[in-house]
Amino acid sequence: MAMTMNGEVQLAAPREVVWDKLNDPEVLKACIPGCEELEKTEDEGFRAVAKIKIGPVSARFKGRVTLSDLDPPNGYRISGEGEGGVAGFAKGSAAVGLADKDGGTLLSYNVEAQIGGKLAQLGQRLINGSAKKLADEFFSKFTGVVQG
Repeated sequence: MAMTMNGEVQLAAPREVVWDKLNDPEVLKACIPGCEELEKTEDEGFRAVAKIKIGPVSARFKGRVTLSDLDPPNGYRISGEGEGGVAGFAKGSAAVGLADKDGGTLLSYNVEAQIGGKLAQLGQRLINGSAKKLADEFFSKFTGVVQG
């Protein structure tokens, strides 16, 4: 099942600060819902473990995240894939952009993802609603850290 999502978040912090936080494994671990482990790898990426519940399906996903098209402090592409055992798999990427706006930084994102297995059987509306909830939770926490 394919899914897309996009949005913008206004942050009351300079672009360089937002960029640094977006690349800090400790900040990301604290902000990603259900994240249990996040380790930086040598190749501009991370190894991650996250426990996520979507509707009746709960799974622990293990996967890799890679950063590419790095353009500090303007943005990057973040790509990842994870396996959740019988729950299925998820893979996707997001273009993340940072721009100066209203004395702070406007963060924009455009996500494309694929899911399969039991998760894909839950239906588009439940998946999209859960994805939006997870994104909102991430950005709420991230805003708190950045504006801290």
